[in-house]
Amino acid sequence: MQALVIAAHGSHLNPDASDPTYAHADTVRETGAFDEVREAFWKEEPHFREVIRTLESDEVFVVPLFISEGYFTEQVIPRELRLEEWDPEKWDSDGTDASQATLEATDVGKTIHYCGPVGTHDAMTDVIVQRAESVTEDPNVGEGVGLAVVGHGTERNENSAKAVEYHTERIREQDRFDEVEALFMDEEPEVDDVTEFFESEDVVVVPLFIADGYHTQEDIPEDMGLTEDYRLGWNVPADVDGHRIWYAGAVGTEDLMADVILERAADAGADLGDAIERVRAATAAGTGDEPRSEPEPGAGAGD
Repeated sequence: MQALVIAAHGSHLNPDASDPTYAHADTVRETGAFDEVREAFWKEEPHFREVIRTLESDEVFVVPLFISEGYFTEQVIPRELRLEEWDPEKWDSDGTDASQATLEATDVGKTIHYCGPVGTHDAMTDVIVQRAESVTEDPNVGEGVGLAVVGHGTERNENSAKAVEYHTERIREQDRFDEVEALFMDEEPEVDDVTEFFESEDVVVVPLFIADGYHTQEDIPEDMGLTEDYRLGWNVPADVDGHRIWYAGAVGTEDLMADVILERAADAGADLGDAIERVRAATAAGTGDEPRSEPEPGAGAGD
């Protein structure tokens, strides 16, 4: 038997923080690829510390629903799961290429495949692009449009920026959007000045966050000038300094995230059959956020 554990942060303060975790777990569960699928959290129940001990399966794939390698993925989760043989060196990563490490939970006799975070997997690039498609309701969005991938950024963890820059470069290499930039909340270049980095009239902004919360629903909209007070809401697209800003909200709420979770498990050796193909087909026309006004993205920008 094989089990999947999706390990997420959760929140004591935001009751919606765990919604994407449960939604993606349900999507994976429906494929039947795993005998058991469990959600586990740092700030909510069920907690990291108990989850493995509640499983019947003897082979467990743990996928962290986090954006970057760092404190939580390298220290907190392995410690709370009681993976005694764990060492970050087992990932042999420079900050963006962690894959998996196979360990033994000897107290329960289970083999644990501890995977890298979803945020650094190559499949996340596709999720960012689909997030842009969802918010604009345009499956061909790109020509005449700029794309901003926004991360938190922090001097305490250089890997926080690496994930954003990694996917930004991958999307740039696709030559789909006229401009692609990596922006941050807490380091340069800052998302506050988003319109200064684009010539395109239409700019899609996709925050590389797992769940919508304080940063994505309060800080970023106000910082970009979409609204003076987040409680009043904002238009999508919103007119800011002569640009139309299509703000997508957290990338982790996109349905295609379930595919990244499966890809991580597959890389670690999980037997998934055609689950990945079925999830991709089911989420290909993901709805995401619906725009709140009529102009087509790119109109006038690429003429």
